[in-house]
Order: sequence, then structure tokens, then C-alpha cells
Amino acid sequence: MKFRTKTAKSTTRSADRTIAAFTLAEILAAMVFMAIVIPVTLEGLSIASRAGDVAVRRLIATRVAERLLNETIIMKQSNVAVRNGTSQEGPVALRWTVRSELWKQDIMRQISAEVLFTAQGHEYSVLLTTLAR
Repeated sequence: MKFRTKTAKSTTRSADRTIAAFTLAEILAAMVFMAIVIPVTLEGLSIASRAGDVAVRRLIATRVAERLLNETIIMKQSNVAVRNGTSQEGPVALRWTVRSELWKQDIMRQISAEVLFTAQGHEYSVLLTTLAR
């Protein structure tokens, strides 16, 4: 944007002055534009931050669920219908539930591990399921 300068001619002997300024309409238009853009930008940053936080916590929860499934199979605990507990992985507190039930198509058992976690005030979960004899 190019600004034009106006020269004010004075009747006194002082030097000519150059005056450059925005008009009221330009200032109001800029304020309206900022009032629209700033909240949208902040919301976008909030969503990006939450997505990153959820991704990290989902990875941790998936590792815990996989560990629980492996422990259940190795320790032959698949006869226990439901087990609950909590786990602390660094700063992340997790609640988990392991369910074991008969699979309808064979003599195998279906074992499910669900891990619940919170990220920025919202609750999320990871569910892993496998079959075992």
C-alpha cells in the first residue's frame, strides 16, 4: 500500500510539514479484520495443541493396553471375566479395564483391554482386542 503525503503550507515562516496518516475508515477496517482473524487463529492453535497432546497420550495408552493383553495371555488370566486398575506413565494417569469372554465362533477367548485417559479436559479411550486359547 502506498501512502501519499500531503504538504501543509503555512502562512508563517516555519518549514513545510509533511503529514501522513490513516483515515478513520482504514483504522476501523483493520480493527474489524483483526477481530475476525485473532479468535480464529487462537482456536486453531488450541486445536493443534490438543491434537498433539491426544496423539502422545494415545500412544502411551496403546502401549499400556498392549502390555495388559500380553500379561493376560502369558499369566493365563483369561479366565477372569473383568479386571480393573490404574497406571501412571510419567505425567499421564490411565484407568484400564481388561475383559475376557468366550468367542462365539470357536473355543477361543476374546480378550479386550480398554485404557481411558484425559487430555485438556476431554476423556478419550483406546480399545485393543485379541483372541487367545
